[in-house]
Amino acid sequence: MLLHEFSGTKKKTIMAFFKVEKISISFGGLDALSNINFEVQEGQIFSIIGPNGAGKTTLFNCINGIYRPSRGRIVFKDREIQGRRPDKVARMGIARTFQNIELFAHMSTMENLMLGRHRYMKTGLFRGAFMWGRRSFAGKEEVANRKKVEEIIDLLDLQSVRNKFVGGLPYGTQKQVELGRALALEPQLLLLDEPSAGMNSEEKQDMIFWIKDIQDTLKVTILLIEHDMKMVMDISDRVLVINFGSPIVEGTPEEVQRNPEVLKAYLGEENAIRDIA
Repeated sequence: MLLHEFSGTKKKTIMAFFKVEKISISFGGLDALSNINFEVQEGQIFSIIGPNGAGKTTLFNCINGIYRPSRGRIVFKDREIQGRRPDKVARMGIARTFQNIELFAHMSTMENLMLGRHRYMKTGLFRGAFMWGRRSFAGKEEVANRKKVEEIIDLLDLQSVRNKFVGGLPYGTQKQVELGRALALEPQLLLLDEPSAGMNSEEKQDMIFWIKDIQDTLKVTILLIEHDMKMVMDISDRVLVINFGSPIVEGTPEEVQRNPEVLKAYLGEENAIRDIA
């Protein structure tokens, strides 16, 4: 959708920062997603919710290039990205975390975060082998990238685990490290797939704080999948509800909470009717 802004007698057209248009995908004749449409404006937190198996993670897989949609378009900053390889999508400025933690257990927090800087690493085999020391190209590049990682460590309060193997860290801390690795890419759009899953209430509150800080301080636009409805309603600008791969409703958190179709999808028809009454 195009947004129009009038200035005197002139009209400017503003493209949506990110949009999904009629995305559909099938597996073995089963529709996993059917005609999904939404737009995200720059700087928003846009949440996608729905029961287990609704197709939320499949949608993320289409966005970051793991799956190629059967139909439809995905547009990021006026460029179509559907069908591009995941590394190409990442280089365009889209980073992602996963439901299941995907870290290197026998590497330290610092090393895992440095892996998120791969798109900024220019040193090849020759430079790395024959240009030593802090004044070399490779040395300067290492220092610059470590400085960025240190900023992320400070943002997410990971100082105490900087040099610890992530495999020995508590689950909630590992989720922080995965978030940090995504931020190391310096994304403009961040896809968070159930970032608070498996966390206790205190860890969830910390995650809410960090997500808001990422939005406000780093000016990152966020696309969020989350089952914790309190988190979704507290931090989202807009919410899309899907079920069985199809959209139910999109709106503000308040509008979504009051929608009877949403209550039916989550609670069942009888409970939804009782809840509305």
